[in-house]
Amino acid sequence: MRAASEDTESGLRQLLNEWDPIGVADEVRDEYDCMLAPLLQRLRRAADEAEISDFLRYELEDHFGLNPRLSDPERMAARLNSWLAATG
Repeated sequence: MRAASEDTESGLRQLLNEWDPIGVADEVRDEYDCMLAPLLQRLRRAADEAEISDFLRYELEDHFGLNPRLSDPERMAARLNSWLAATG
């Protein structure tokens, strides 16, 4: 049986791959793993949606070189908070 933290990490990876702002998740399943630990830290300390969306916006723009407005980081932040609340 897998540890709860592994299940949480796997669930978060799945959400990021469904979001897939680059459009490569079908071929590269770990493309967004660089965001796992920072997001889990924020989620576990109950960061608000503004802080999470700021982090996502920064990653999209500075790390991936994308226009963050096209990927709607605010909506993804809300989805992440809802997911964490539902999974405990």
